[in-house]
Amino acid sequence: MMHDEQKISDQIERYLSGEMSEVERLEFDSLRGSDPELDNKVVLQQQFVLKLQAVAKKRTLTSKLNQFHDELDIDAIKNEILPKTPKIIELWRSYKNYAAVAATVALFTIFGTILATKNLHNDKNASYSALRRDMEFIKKSQNALIKKIKSPSILPATPGKFGGTSFVLSSSGYLITNFHVVNGADSIYLENDKGEIYKAKPVYMDQNYDLAVLQIDDPNFNSFGPLPYTFKKSKSDLGEEVFTLGFPRDEMVYGKGYLSSATGFGGDTIAYQVSIPANPGNSGGPLIDNKGNIVGVVSGKQTETEGATFAIRSQSVLKFLNSIPSDSLDNKITFAKKNSISGLSRTQQIKKLKDYVFMVKVYN
Repeated sequence: MMHDEQKISDQIERYLSGEMSEVERLEFDSLRGSDPELDNKVVLQQQFVLKLQAVAKKRTLTSKLNQFHDELDIDAIKNEILPKTPKIIELWRSYKNYAAVAATVALFTIFGTILATKNLHNDKNASYSALRRDMEFIKKSQNALIKKIKSPSILPATPGKFGGTSFVLSSSGYLITNFHVVNGADSIYLENDKGEIYKAKPVYMDQNYDLAVLQIDDPNFNSFGPLPYTFKKSKSDLGEEVFTLGFPRDEMVYGKGYLSSATGFGGDTIAYQVSIPANPGNSGGPLIDNKGNIVGVVSGKQTETEGATFAIRSQSVLKFLNSIPSDSLDNKITFAKKNSISGLSRTQQIKKLKDYVFMVKVYN
């Protein structure tokens, strides 16, 4: 077993370092596509290598600063500077470029240390922003919510703390959203654009995929009926047009764009990068192609690049869903086999989709 693990580790190292031949790389890509555990190991090792590289850069900068400091004769500089003002000016002109370099190196060292430390303790650095919405500032009264629910006594006394988006997986009451949206929640409520509200509970979550399955836990729920969309099983192409529906506000918002990269943040192979507007509250929303297929789940964005949004690929979502133990669910998740919105106009597609996309309100 240890021999096999070492062999796999060696293969991953050769894969990431580009030492594989084209044939070997294609075979390995195929193996990753069929083995979620191997794919996850590749992603984790890639992230580990990036973290090591960040630490190495920090050490290199520190070494350069120390070397520069050793080359300066501080006592000689003091002796020459202190006696008279003209000499101070003359020496300042001589040494100011070196001082600027030293200050720059020092600043890079400080920031490098901060970033390296943060990278070693977090999966994503400061330039990645999860799109969970902070709802503490929202002053919308809960009276309307209470009127819509037949059992208001089950409602929390305080306003929702965080918000996001989810969408329906199956007619039996299962929905999907991001792990970071519902992690740590005491209670969860779902509301769609028609004002239908249901209490829900998380039944399975995976931080590595940043995905969570919710189940409606409400006596007023019966069924969603046949879903109009399906999950795309093949990869999408660069430049392919996509759109999303979500709740960065208290009403549904539509956004459109295109697939801009085959990988996510930091080369993450379980996600896509899309050029599409996204804001806090869009996390967990569906990413949909022109034919009405689900091609991803919106998860975050790059703060330093406008329009660089990330979405977990539909293939990764299906791997996550297929990995759920059977005893974790009351009913099996049955995906729709027929797409009924493929030939519709965009406005008609949205009208069909709206009832299956929900705002997530998290209380804790």
